[in-house]
Amino acid sequence: MQSTGVAITGTGIHHPSDVLTNEELCESFNRFVALYNDTNAAAIAAGECEAKSESSPEFIIKASGIVNRYIVDKAGVLDIERMFPRIPDRPDAELSLQAEWAVEAAKGALAEAKLAGEDIDMVVLASSNLQRMYPSIAMEVQHHIGAKGFAYDVVVGCSSVTFTIQSIADALRAGSARRALLVNPEVMSGHANFTDRDSHFIFGDAATAMVIERVEETKSDHVWEILGSRLLSSFSSNIRNNFGFLNRCDTEKQFAPDKLFYQQGRRVFKDIVPLASKFIRSHVEDCGLQVEAVDRYWLHQANLNMNQLIAKKLIGDAGLDRKRAPTVLDTYGNTASCGSILAFHHNSRDLDPGAHGILCSFGAGYSIGSVAIRRA
Repeated sequence: MQSTGVAITGTGIHHPSDVLTNEELCESFNRFVALYNDTNAAAIAAGECEAKSESSPEFIIKASGIVNRYIVDKAGVLDIERMFPRIPDRPDAELSLQAEWAVEAAKGALAEAKLAGEDIDMVVLASSNLQRMYPSIAMEVQHHIGAKGFAYDVVVGCSSVTFTIQSIADALRAGSARRALLVNPEVMSGHANFTDRDSHFIFGDAATAMVIERVEETKSDHVWEILGSRLLSSFSSNIRNNFGFLNRCDTEKQFAPDKLFYQQGRRVFKDIVPLASKFIRSHVEDCGLQVEAVDRYWLHQANLNMNQLIAKKLIGDAGLDRKRAPTVLDTYGNTASCGSILAFHHNSRDLDPGAHGILCSFGAGYSIGSVAIRRA
């Protein structure tokens, strides 16, 4: 298949310094469980509420493949009287947290692309959550790095990155922009429910960045031509976060558990595995490739079991090879839209020119995006 004439020419990453292990997380969670069960002993005995169950590192690894995760404030999460990170509010004159992380990740992407901020004329910030509605955080990033042109924010859950790659590629091909910067700052610990046994271990914090430009203008030594992309959305409430600006209008439910991340995990697994494997296969074949011939699959990093099953459906037992379908879950946890880009950033430089790969993200919505690329 011929190139679209647009390429990924640089990637960068950033993450906070705190590392939160499964052991630390479970020790804190289990102390919370003991306190909760003791405090509510009478109600539990009367059948008015259910006792909470403890967690364990073994359970977490078996359920997800996650071992560690980077997090913005470990102390706040481990404090059983708090169990969410301490993130101080910043004055309007200071760079916001998400913009700060985006800028840090952008430094690496720009350096690899051999560009400066003023070379960029399109900035898109894509994330599963935004810390404010306006002004656009992408505009804040644009201003800070000295980029020209225009900037805007995108939210499509964990698929925000692949949806935006297609939008950027379309804009570059149409002549609306010349060079674009895509940034994905994910402060996942801010919307995680650390009191929920089924999800308290899932998320980590990170940011990724990507430079996308026309192939003929690139200066980079690490060029991946975009062959094509495909997107799909199908509404489902199985992964949800109901936090929003209207929450303050109902004070009785303003801080209810549904204002944090929650999901029907088994339903998600059952739905996503066939959906993603069929979607990727169709896209690869329509690109004129064979799924077995694709050198690498950089899949969304939500769950190791899910990724291995999807990869196995595509390429058989070769899908269990972590080099063929790389995972960064053990180190980063689920970083939403950052996941597939983290996997790509850490596991693409060893491939030779002519190698083919698939970037794929899937998640809330449901949403799924696939991008076929080739090493130039």
